[in-house]
Amino acid sequence: MSRTTIRLLVILSTLSIIGVIVTQIYWVRKALALRERQFNQQVHVSLQEVAEDLAELNSVMLHNNPVEQLSSNYFLVNTNSMVDPGILEHYIKASFLRHDLITDFEVGIYDCASNRMFYGVALSTRSEKKAPTQTANWLKSNKYPYYFGVRFPNQSAAIFSDLSGWIGSSLLVLLAVCFFGYALFVILRQKQLTEVQRDFINNMTHELQTPIATIRIAADVLNTPAIKDQPERLKKYTGIVKEEALRLQNQVETVLNMAKAEKNKLPLTIEWLDIHQIASSLSNKYENNLTLHLNAPEPYVHVDRFHLTNAISNLIDNAFKYTPANPDIHLETSSQNGIVTVSVKDNGIGIAPKHQRKVFSKFYRVPTGNIHNVKGFGIGLSYVQQIAKAHGWKLQLNSEIGKGSEFKILIPLKK
Repeated sequence: MSRTTIRLLVILSTLSIIGVIVTQIYWVRKALALRERQFNQQVHVSLQEVAEDLAELNSVMLHNNPVEQLSSNYFLVNTNSMVDPGILEHYIKASFLRHDLITDFEVGIYDCASNRMFYGVALSTRSEKKAPTQTANWLKSNKYPYYFGVRFPNQSAAIFSDLSGWIGSSLLVLLAVCFFGYALFVILRQKQLTEVQRDFINNMTHELQTPIATIRIAADVLNTPAIKDQPERLKKYTGIVKEEALRLQNQVETVLNMAKAEKNKLPLTIEWLDIHQIASSLSNKYENNLTLHLNAPEPYVHVDRFHLTNAISNLIDNAFKYTPANPDIHLETSSQNGIVTVSVKDNGIGIAPKHQRKVFSKFYRVPTGNIHNVKGFGIGLSYVQQIAKAHGWKLQLNSEIGKGSEFKILIPLKK
């Protein structure tokens, strides 16, 4: 499957997921608004019946529209006469039950003489429970001398409970969409890993074939009878075989150590070492292209010699790989606030900001188009990170395109 097809699949899938989520949210909101209107209509009709029953009981004329909704959960009912609290409670509960309003509510009766709600009670059509309630902050009206108010403190919860099945099915749809999105992410991630592993295998095959081919050619030369009479040539090709075998061994050990580090099974032999001595020994094979700045006043660190040497060596090798011309590499040590810093700085091609956080990932190599003129497996910096993690060190990277890079290993001093 081509990258264009995958990209198109991702875009369409993302749009589909967004479309399903938006549609689901839209219909949930529509359903909630509809149920709220239905609830208000049921309350309005029920309270209208209560007002009519009270008018008939008290033999008074009823206002054309005695029910007024003052807020989303508060209704006011004109009665044109005094109301008995017990009778009012009975009428309201009976009317609510007839219209299937199974909910909690509060009732307050207005007293025109004192201009306040003189009676407040919390009731429920779910049970016979009854409790006094505060009505001091209820909205009042100057239109009527006699009225009562009904408030629904849990209206939103009641509406949600009525739509619990619908909302539950919506959540299941959203859950299915989330699983689909996660599955798509896993598939794309797996494809990316497959491509990375394929590139690693190709790089590793190439890197391993080079010393193997060199050893085979040298072995053919050493197998000729005339080589016995040419001691200098014999010594040269023997040295080639040894050097290439050592190179091959180092490559294999790098891959094996990387695998061990990922499984947290990397063996560490911790000892006190002079980091200046290690830096000096590493500089010997780079001749004049590596400059040492050994400035740490406390160079002794508690580390594994083999892995520290490999980590610094990987950073130096990386600096030379990505400095195509006139390499000027600096290896510097310093210490401050109980931390020894080992810095490798180059004047190479640099690393773009968008790639700097990825260079320590396994198999990752900064894209250079279709040109792959830098050898390696893509695990050198990842190996350095694993070593730092195993020791409890920190890594820092400062880089700018065209101006080079600086890698730092921060090693805490242990007394």
